[in-house]
Amino acid sequence: MIKSKADYQYYLKRDKIALNIKSNTLESKVISIISPDLIYTFQKRMRKLEYFTNCKNKGLGKIYIAYLRYKYKKISVKLGFSIPINVFGPGLSIVHYGTIVINRATKIGANCRMHACVNIGASGGIPKAPQLGDNIYIAPGAKIYGDITIASNTAIGANAVVNKSFKEENTIIAGVPAKVIGNVDISQIIKYL
Repeated sequence: MIKSKADYQYYLKRDKIALNIKSNTLESKVISIISPDLIYTFQKRMRKLEYFTNCKNKGLGKIYIAYLRYKYKKISVKLGFSIPINVFGPGLSIVHYGTIVINRATKIGANCRMHACVNIGASGGIPKAPQLGDNIYIAPGAKIYGDITIASNTAIGANAVVNKSFKEENTIIAGVPAKVIGNVDISQIIKYL
């Protein structure tokens, strides 16, 4: 969770690396002005809202937070994302647009790479939601729900339905319902580790 300006800058830096955004050249700066990367814009707005909500939530800061929430909601609707703040650690990489729904009680560690049509949420009226470790890859269409934990360095396969905890690291889980189908070197899937 972002708790200081240094945290905010670190999260932005890690997200930029995760999304492979290069902005040090004149050419890349011109391209970003003409055709901005909407996912990076979304993630920047999310991190800014997290920073102001967590660190600047007094006085006039509350008015600015209301404005940031409006801008964040607007781009969320455009991209099809329903992602609350303070869920993801640094190094988030949302691969492309599409429906992504995440419960606000979910916590996901650093370096998450996630595709479209992912749902992560609570189950059966229980308010607890999944807790995922660091270095998690979530393929398109995965559904993860319930009071469960997923170990760090895990890859979750396409269209997997994950409704129980997986505590062993360096595994691939897939299927309906999900089960361990093999081992993985997560750095081969998440290249920016």
